[in-house]
Amino acid sequence: MPTVCSLSRRAFFLGAAATLAGCATTETSVKVAPVPQKVSYPIVPAADEELAARYAAVEDGGHLIPAIPYTKIDPKYYRQRVKDPTGEAPGTVVVDTPGRFLYVVEPGGTAMRYGVGIGRDGFAWEGEGIIHWRQPWPRWKVPADMIARTPSLAKYSVENGGMEPGIKNPLGARALYIFQNGKDTLYRLHGSPDWASIGKATSSGCVRLINQDVLDLYKRVPYHARIVVHQGPMGAAAGA
Repeated sequence: MPTVCSLSRRAFFLGAAATLAGCATTETSVKVAPVPQKVSYPIVPAADEELAARYAAVEDGGHLIPAIPYTKIDPKYYRQRVKDPTGEAPGTVVVDTPGRFLYVVEPGGTAMRYGVGIGRDGFAWEGEGIIHWRQPWPRWKVPADMIARTPSLAKYSVENGGMEPGIKNPLGARALYIFQNGKDTLYRLHGSPDWASIGKATSSGCVRLINQDVLDLYKRVPYHARIVVHQGPMGAAAGA
């Protein structure tokens, strides 16, 4: 007599459950490549409390940087995040000379924007380069042509070692030196104790920032970062 195999109702359902579990495991084990997400930074106007903290007195490298009376500066020149108007790749530094702005381009379509003052030397160069050297609390070594115009500055000449770092030094708390094709362009981004010069054309220097802002810029911009300098209009969006 043939042997008949029969499954109990409980065994049937247990087997079905195991089969389904196996299917679920198979499906979830398939590896799907992650979709890259664009970094997005919020664009939010700073409150008065944040601005007061941003431009408060700060000690750095043994020097006390005084607070900035930011209410006396046009608010468009405050350090702030904006929609990127440059079209450059993230990490690029862009100087909009006519607009008196400096941008550090971020991923996700935004940029950190700083108000700047443009000195005589700041109008002397444009194009693309790299930030080849960065210096905290630099010495100011007055070039010969400036000494020719102002002989009293001879004591700060290259031969005399320049001016000691400090709050009164025209290069401020940080300086970033721009090279092109391996050569110094003599174009600089630097701090300044003269907060009233921000947004204006000045008699000397290159591109000057409030000392509190140049400290922030220095943290964001590494060695060999690409920089693009525009002497002509970058477009209406840059002044928004």
